[in-house]
Amino acid sequence: MNKAWTTFSEEDLRQSLQCDLVQGLDDVDAIRRLRQYGPNQLAENKRQSLWQTFIQQFRDFMIMILLAAALISGVIGEVIDTIAILVIVLLNAVIGTVQEFRAERAVAALRAMAGQTAKIRRQGEVRTVMASELVPGDLILLEAGIVVPADVRL
Repeated sequence: MNKAWTTFSEEDLRQSLQCDLVQGLDDVDAIRRLRQYGPNQLAENKRQSLWQTFIQQFRDFMIMILLAAALISGVIGEVIDTIAILVIVLLNAVIGTVQEFRAERAVAALRAMAGQTAKIRRQGEVRTVMASELVPGDLILLEAGIVVPADVRL
């Protein structure tokens, strides 16, 4: 189905995820889904240094065109145009680097805020598991003050 999960009826959701809304998943199915979908965690990319992030800003095609325009302006003697283009390119690189640095910090903060464990029902038993072990179809039990450990449908 290509419908959004929020539009499924309870019965459609149960059939699509093939889960029992009282007993929860069985262990074999949970292991199979963990292999199929992977762990419930944000993907962690290798962090680049600030310098590498800054250099990456110059790999954009339009930036290369602007640098070529600055070179041509310099060659034909338009010093003011050359300086203006270079200042704009440099400012763009600084702003891009700052934005990427802030985005990385935001993702790190989200990762730190994510619930580390979750209370679920599997095979009719209430269990506490690592949040990374949650799979589609798990019945998550929420209580006041508990950090929601994954995207869930209430």
